[in-house]
Amino acid sequence: MNAIEVKNVSMRYGRVQALDDVSFAVPKGEVFGLIGPDGAGKTSLYRILCTLLLPEAGTALVDGFDTVRDMKEIRKRVGYMPGKFSLYQDLTVEENLTFFATLFGTTVEEGYDSIRAIYSQIERFRNRKAGALSGGMKQKLALSCALVHSPSVLLLDEPTTGVDPVSRKELWEMLLMLKERGITIMASTPYLDEVRCCERVAFLDHGKIRGIDTPEVILDRFSDVFNPPGIEKGAATESQLTENVIEVEHLVKAFGSFHAVDDISFTVKRGEIFGFLGANGAGKTTAMHMLTGLNQPTSGTGRVVGYDIRTEYEQIKRHIGYMSQRFSLYEDLTVAENIRLFAGIYGMKDDVIRRKTDEVLERLQFADHKNDLVKSLPLGWKQKLAFTVSIFHEPGVVFLDEPTGGVDPATRRQFWELIYDAARRGITIFVTTHYMDEAEYCDRISIMVDGKISALGTPDELKERFHQPDMDHVFTYLARQATRSND
Repeated sequence: MNAIEVKNVSMRYGRVQALDDVSFAVPKGEVFGLIGPDGAGKTSLYRILCTLLLPEAGTALVDGFDTVRDMKEIRKRVGYMPGKFSLYQDLTVEENLTFFATLFGTTVEEGYDSIRAIYSQIERFRNRKAGALSGGMKQKLALSCALVHSPSVLLLDEPTTGVDPVSRKELWEMLLMLKERGITIMASTPYLDEVRCCERVAFLDHGKIRGIDTPEVILDRFSDVFNPPGIEKGAATESQLTENVIEVEHLVKAFGSFHAVDDISFTVKRGEIFGFLGANGAGKTTAMHMLTGLNQPTSGTGRVVGYDIRTEYEQIKRHIGYMSQRFSLYEDLTVAENIRLFAGIYGMKDDVIRRKTDEVLERLQFADHKNDLVKSLPLGWKQKLAFTVSIFHEPGVVFLDEPTGGVDPATRRQFWELIYDAARRGITIFVTTHYMDEAEYCDRISIMVDGKISALGTPDELKERFHQPDMDHVFTYLARQATRSND
């Protein structure tokens, strides 16, 4: 018997055809992948299967129950992890779990056997607020909340976006354990190693199913989407090889007795693409907050574009660009309005803003969408626009905090072409990422473990030093040496 049956389902939002006559089936107990580029319709399909949306046409069945007629029965049987953080950040771990158990008419005690293997890993942090958890801990809590009522079908809409490679591997080990208990799992992911963990995958593109087969067959058949060709970065100029844009010496940030950043030192050259890697909780974001003037160090020194991070942080803010992990533009403004707003904040003149806006939109092929509201754009478009806005004023350095999280491989490649173009113009790129193929694109990489820099060098140097075949293995090797107990 099939756990999920989708028959000729269509869904439209105004002019946008989100789903167009979609049909497929998932047998009970299968791990089934739903993959595709940004805006393909994946989230709409998940929301229909969870009874959060009604299809315009067609039918969808979960465990034999119709998503329109049998909503209550389906909600008893489905566990759902949406793409965005699904927990209540001001509630503790235990309060979140209790809330979801109550929502499904059960208790944590009744459902404990269903979540024991996962929840036991974070149970000692039950009094910590969810907003204070690292990415891996949030992931485990969200999965526990989705499983507390013992569902037969688990729907995961890109559950590992923004989570480090080691925590992602742990989650998929948990999912394969759940499969052994007979739970049907349908998951979407932009990570190719996770796609390969599925038994079959459906490739959804512009609302249509373009193919259903094993991961190997689909990834090979649509290699232009999932495995685009690599990109080359031009050689740095002599001035770029000698001029430091970032200088850090013995930097420390302590919160009481806990050293989030523990005595780090490094330099970054003009026009360099510098990868700043580490597992969730390693101290990356804290270090970036000090370098961008958002937080003050406990001890040590640092200079960014010539300004002291202790005393001249307001000057630093005017001379850098920043793109946060969470989308940083105003969704209720148009594309052009967002550009004009941020350019004005950086003190650019109106005539320069108008001229550069037209040039930038032509280069991005966004000219026809100049007056579109940002919230109407696919995620990949939003990310490219956010990066463009962050360097619109030609800063000396731009800080990118996981800029491509949740973005498909082809769009990520386009994003990195923008990064390479900015580096060629002399803009220094300081980037964090959990995609280890992106780490290979950096000129140099530092990897933080437990608040310290455990490795620093080019990708080739690090692979040779640690005798590993690729950056994914280098990262995993170092991250597993962490001793902090906060993740």
